Amino acid sequence: MNTSNNTAESEESFLSAFEKSLLAPVLTTEMVFGVLGNALVLVVKVVCKEHFECRYWLPLFSLTLSDFLCSVLIICGSLLAVLSAGQVSPWCEVVSLLKFTFITSSIGSLALLCVQRFIDIPSKGTRLSVVMAIACAASWATGTIFGAVPVVYDWIKYDSAEMLCAVFWESSYSDMLVYILCAFSISIFIPLLLIFSCSILTCAGYRKDSRSREDLSSITPLLVIVYLFCYAPFAASELVLLGRLDLSPSPAWLRSLSSVMAYLDCCLNPFIYLTNKDFRRAVLILMWHRRRATFPEPVLTGITRIEL
Repeated sequence: MNTSNNTAESEESFLSAFEKSLLAPVLTTEMVFGVLGNALVLVVKVVCKEHFECRYWLPLFSLTLSDFLCSVLIICGSLLAVLSAGQVSPWCEVVSLLKFTFITSSIGSLALLCVQRFIDIPSKGTRLSVVMAIACAASWATGTIFGAVPVVYDWIKYDSAEMLCAVFWESSYSDMLVYILCAFSISIFIPLLLIFSCSILTCAGYRKDSRSREDLSSITPLLVIVYLFCYAPFAASELVLLGRLDLSPSPAWLRSLSSVMAYLDCCLNPFIYLTNKDFRRAVLILMWHRRRATFPEPVLTGITRIEL
């Protein structure tokens, strides 16, 4: 008992020093880049869509929307929790639900993007595009359902390491095992299987779409690589939890790293979009029109004749 108390105290002191020195500025940076970057991408996709080719716009739009909402709600909530040392109900439960919703919608959008790109299913104009739209909505709904289960069963409390309210298991290892296995197999494993299989087949040359590589979907491999890299600590944290029969959480540093890296994915995605030449041009066109609107060109309103 004394050992567990000493461990808890050491974790709290570690987190206190860590928060003051690093977490607050890191979260602020991620929030600013995430909000501004994803907002810019959304505006460009809506206003300047005619300046770049994007046959598979639905999963890309869903992914950007998820990143934008995560930056506004989750990262901002974590930053406020660090500064105020906690979260209170009902915002505590809402954040926990939304976090899993955004994780599921992001990986679901990437899976649909890989499938559409491999089979060449445009996001509009065909019957299969309706199926893709339903699947995209289902990824959001699935995340909401699995995020609501811990809230309903009152498994939520604030975790200073994750900097937000998270699921804590105090009753039964079997309950935790059933929930995590169901959530991961449906919301994570199936999309990952689609991502890996479609990506491998596409790289092997079995892709049915032979169109120009200047389509915005050319950034798909980079989006997938960054997503898997940023969410690797989150997966490791859950695997450590599964291996502990006493229901003790994973180390505090790993839980903090998993949150920071997950937020990093949200603010890196806008920079990935800029690797596409046509999308960069669309951004410049948007900026140029805003500049012209702010500083309009001079208009000739009259002529004065000067007699010599």
